[in-house]
Amino acid sequence: MSKSLKRVKTALLEAGVKTDVLELGDCRTAQQAADAAGCLLDQIAKSIIFRGLDSDRAILFLTAGGNQVDDVKASRVAGEPLGKADAALIRAQTGFAIGGVSPVGHLNPIRAFLDPRLLEFDVVYAAAGTPRHVFPIQSAVLERITDAQVSDFTT
Repeated sequence: MSKSLKRVKTALLEAGVKTDVLELGDCRTAQQAADAAGCLLDQIAKSIIFRGLDSDRAILFLTAGGNQVDDVKASRVAGEPLGKADAALIRAQTGFAIGGVSPVGHLNPIRAFLDPRLLEFDVVYAAAGTPRHVFPIQSAVLERITDAQVSDFTT
C-alpha cells in the first residue's frame, strides 16, 4: 500500500469515517472514474489545486466531475489572485501527486472550497491518494471533514 493511500485511510479513520477504498484501475478523467465506480459523473469530487499568488499556498477546490473551475469566481471566493499550482507545490503542500490528490490526509493544512453541486448527492467519490483509488463518502461528511466553504466557483 502506498504511503499516500495509507495517509488517506488514516485521516478518514481519525475523522470517524468508515468507508471502503475502491481500486478502479488507472483513470485519467472524471468520466472514466465515474464509469469504473458505477456512479454519475457529477458524483466524482475532483480535487483541483491552485496556487494563491499572494499567500504562495495551495488552495483546494472540490468540484463535481462535470463542472469546471472558473478562475475569476475562484479568485473571488479565495480572496486572492490564483495561478497554476505546479507539481512541486502540490507535492510539497499536500503530499500527493497530480491525479491522486485527496481532499483529506494532506501533509499541511489547506484552505478548501466545495462546489454546491456535490451536496446534491448523498454519496460522492473522491481520490484516495493515488490515481487508481477512490472512496465513497456522504457529501455532507466530506464538507465537514475538509472544513470546506461551500461556494460558487464553477462555470
